[in-house]
Amino acid sequence: MSDFLKEAQDLFPYTQAMRRDFHIHPELGFQEIRTSGIVAKELEELGLEVTKGVGKTGVVGYLDGAKPGPTLLLRFDMDALPIHEETGAEYSSTNPGVMHACGHDGHTAIGLTVAKILTKHKDQLSGNVKFCFQPSEEGTNGEEVGGNLMMIRDGVLENPKVEKTLSLHLWNSQPLGWIHAGGGPMMAGAEAFTLKLTGKGGHGAAPDSTIDPIVCAAQIVTALQTVVARNVNPLKPAVISVTSIQSGKAFNVIPQTAELLGTIRTFDEETRALVLKRFEEIVRGISASMNCEVEIALQQVTAPVINNPEVATSVAKSAKQVFPQTEIASQTYLTMGAEDMGWMQEKVDGCYFYIGSANAEKNLTYGHHHPKFDFDEQALINGVALMSAAAADLLK
Repeated sequence: MSDFLKEAQDLFPYTQAMRRDFHIHPELGFQEIRTSGIVAKELEELGLEVTKGVGKTGVVGYLDGAKPGPTLLLRFDMDALPIHEETGAEYSSTNPGVMHACGHDGHTAIGLTVAKILTKHKDQLSGNVKFCFQPSEEGTNGEEVGGNLMMIRDGVLENPKVEKTLSLHLWNSQPLGWIHAGGGPMMAGAEAFTLKLTGKGGHGAAPDSTIDPIVCAAQIVTALQTVVARNVNPLKPAVISVTSIQSGKAFNVIPQTAELLGTIRTFDEETRALVLKRFEEIVRGISASMNCEVEIALQQVTAPVINNPEVATSVAKSAKQVFPQTEIASQTYLTMGAEDMGWMQEKVDGCYFYIGSANAEKNLTYGHHHPKFDFDEQALINGVALMSAAAADLLK
């Protein structure tokens, strides 16, 4: 049996160097020109068949195993966030206002290292591997859809047809050494909404001659809180958050319009349908009662991430073999955060697993999307080892 942990440890200088390079040079979604160029070059040097421009800036490397078998897709996201870095690390971002605040630099470095290891072991693989380096996981960034769905539309799951997927996330909500691989729901499906209310503007001292969109917006925000509290089954998670209200600029003017932005999160289709129905009923009902016109724009950002139990069991078994002294978490572990890997796992059986990456002793505990976010780089070793082992075990 291959010692994937030792191989990951031996390759750590490479993984760390790649991660730090990507961290120094972060790129936003669908702008990962430099990153995808490095990824393609590294994959080509391994002798893989490389396709560029999949999903605009995505890269796919194809590895033929020595024996016939299924095609397994390994997904690694590459994009950074529009955040000004405050870590003070020697490898801090040199791109003002842009940083890797979610660990995607680590994911990309892990993916390149896994490609090295599995290429070395291709004679042991009964099947093929697609190394999928995805752009724009963090939203659509001006495009109609995000990176995962765009790669699907460009055919990443076809020719040859993908039968299983694996993906991971370095996870600063848990300490270094913690690993989770379990079946069932993992991350919520997400909608984004925009509400535009139109009333009748006028003088702040004469509200009786106006139709106030701010009062209408306030009523809507308050009423929406009842959907989760009073309509949704308490045993089924759901979230409605209004995250922005924009209206007016003068102290003595009741504005003509108000705009509300927000998000809806659910895990199952029944709950989603109920929440969307009540959302629209409340918004339209209150707007009508307040004599405001309303425009509703709803976009499904991603489907929920739901792990296939059989694939998850296989990953957990691999984890126990690679880390025999570690208790592998496999119980339900839900987060209302969203991840567009849900689109692929909606179409193909897969497992999305977590690698604990926080370290309190090193003050590496800031959460994802925080300007001081950073992780313990030893987690890269765990990610490489488990992804390599899990992939190899699925292609035995």
